[in-house]
Amino acid sequence: MNNHKIYGLLGFPLTHSFSKNYFNQKFKSEGIDAEYINFEIDDINKIMEVLSEFPEISGLNVTIPYKEQVMQYLDEIDDDAAKIGAVNVIKILKTGNDIKLKGYNSDVIGFCDSIIGMINPELHSKALVLGTGGAAKAITHGLMKLGIEPQYVSRRKSSSTFTYEELTKSIIQEHKIIVNTTPLGMYPNVNECPDIPYRFLTDKHICYDLIYNPDETLFLKNALRQGATTKNGLEMLLLQAFKSYEIWNS
Repeated sequence: MNNHKIYGLLGFPLTHSFSKNYFNQKFKSEGIDAEYINFEIDDINKIMEVLSEFPEISGLNVTIPYKEQVMQYLDEIDDDAAKIGAVNVIKILKTGNDIKLKGYNSDVIGFCDSIIGMINPELHSKALVLGTGGAAKAITHGLMKLGIEPQYVSRRKSSSTFTYEELTKSIIQEHKIIVNTTPLGMYPNVNECPDIPYRFLTDKHICYDLIYNPDETLFLKNALRQGATTKNGLEMLLLQAFKSYEIWNS
């Protein structure tokens, strides 16, 4: 009987392959009969072709731009993922020839576990979340689970967001956690950063960037100059990868 398992990543484009390298190294070092493949599909409808072509698939990660679009193909969605409205882990449940897909969001756990040790409840009760995409939704949900009141910041004005132009000294001082969920500053565009008034940051602030390449973005450098505590997204990425594997094999 063939016990070989396949896992993979759905997205487009897949210009970087942290997950692929991480999991294949893990399988090799732990003697696990499995491989991790990048499935770069230009249309989410092709997910069914992937599943048909690779019947050994036991689990998938999902990245940009399909975290929300993939939900229509799922038979079941975990409570956290449903509340967020975005899925980045799919568990494939097989009973005979019957296949069911269940969606989860491991970004929440990765983020919460990586930031919780930095939080002082007396100082950190409100946060600014830069961006409004699928990752921002997961971060917002995670912050609320930690008892922190989140506020979106976007280029576009809406009833639920601040714009970057609206960020005053009092808003920055009131929100002592600032999380960048945008791609601004990601390699190779390392000279970009979110347009916030960095001069109002203090040593009481936590500035967290989901980007991990480069390991210190311009956003983090600017925050560090003001004495803020900073962290990049590498530990979150590792923690959500651990959680993905746990979900697939539970």
